[in-house]
Amino acid sequence: MNQQEFDSVLKQPSAIRYEYFIKKVADYEEVWGLFDAGWATADDGQGNLCIPFFPREEFAKHCAVAEWSRYKPKSIDLYSFIETWLAGMKKDNLKASIFPTNTNTAIVEIDILVTDLHTELEKYE
Repeated sequence: MNQQEFDSVLKQPSAIRYEYFIKKVADYEEVWGLFDAGWATADDGQGNLCIPFFPREEFAKHCAVAEWSRYKPKSIDLYSFIETWLAGMKKDNLKASIFPTNTNTAIVEIDILVTDLHTELEKYE
């Protein structure tokens, strides 16, 4: 990914970044998070705990600042993400923060994220 694409994607509104996330993780079959003796989490401002996820390592690394400065990007296999991670997050009443930036994020219900990922993956079959 070149710097121009990187900068352009970061400037997009959260809904466009969400679509980008779905397409890229389906294509590359991996999701990125931030890890340091545990996964990075954030509060959505309404008391809900969220885990941030990114479509590429570069974007995760870009968000490893401030309270996440010790965290390092770590990949998660997409199928493990769907079958294990998202099922566990739903059970634990956690939400997904998809492709956050320093200005905004898309907070997504787990069922919607699973449906969107399956719909996109069907295009690759």
